[in-house]
Amino acid sequence: MKSLKKQKGFTLIELMIVIAIIGILAAIAIPQFNEYRAKANDTSAVADAKNGITAIISSLR
Repeated sequence: MKSLKKQKGFTLIELMIVIAIIGILAAIAIPQFNEYRAKANDTSAVADAKNGITAIISSLR
């Protein structure tokens, strides 16, 4: 009776499915990340403007 060899590694189909899933997740995540970065930059700009106005008003007193 022949002994069965254990399968090592993954098949090409399995690897392609994993790559496709990663691609789908990246397609969803990257635009969200860019949106969060834009909001953070806007918030930072508003805070900098408020700090600048406060500094100007403080220097006039």
